[in-house]
Amino acid sequence: MKYIKKVGILFWRIWFYILLVLPIVIMLPFLLIFTSAERFYPQFFVCARIWAKIIIYGMGFHIKMKADELPKEHKSYMLVANHASMLDIMLMLAVIRQPFIFIGKKELSKIPIFGFFYRRTCILVDRKLQKSRKEAFEEAQRRLKQENSICIFPEGGVPDDESILLDQFKDGAFRLAIEHQIPIVPITFHDTKKRFSYTFFSGGPGKLRVKIHHFICTEGLELSDRRALKEKTREVILQELKNPTVT
Repeated sequence: MKYIKKVGILFWRIWFYILLVLPIVIMLPFLLIFTSAERFYPQFFVCARIWAKIIIYGMGFHIKMKADELPKEHKSYMLVANHASMLDIMLMLAVIRQPFIFIGKKELSKIPIFGFFYRRTCILVDRKLQKSRKEAFEEAQRRLKQENSICIFPEGGVPDDESILLDQFKDGAFRLAIEHQIPIVPITFHDTKKRFSYTFFSGGPGKLRVKIHHFICTEGLELSDRRALKEKTREVILQELKNPTVT
């Protein structure tokens, strides 16, 4: 019986990568146009949300969301969430309607087809290199000055140890938020590790619970406050992971 289950998961995982690529191929002419210049980013973002929802619902997932607040149009935010799965990218796109730009790890740019557009639209960082981290930070500052929002997974990657509920946060998102005096939007993803972890023969269709918390104001804060801000944000997400308010 366990072998039958593994075969089923194998085909289900293969189906994920088909869904990852197929909508990109279908929308290719539009994506090439919308990634040709920064002014077309809002149009690209619409395509990205369609792509994300095709993957989520095509894999048999359904979203259950509870929001204390929602981002408003024409305002910049720093979106931060826990990170346990590649599915977190699609889920963030599915639940946030206002355009934002990911700061993401450079390794994802190697994925065929997906990686091409990932490189053209996201801020890439090689976390092993100080120079790359500095360049990503400077690019994020530039995009924030254009009144964009930024999304960072502040754990800095998915922990190798899947027993870790929430890893320690890096400073970058909180430093940027303070420098630009924009609100932090803490978001908790409950089920992505259970439904689609990096352990290949695991997971399955089902509910993806999302909690968008009350925003955390940064007005009046200074860079010396970034560690306290970081810990406050982490505690909000950690407590939601431990005691879910979305059922």
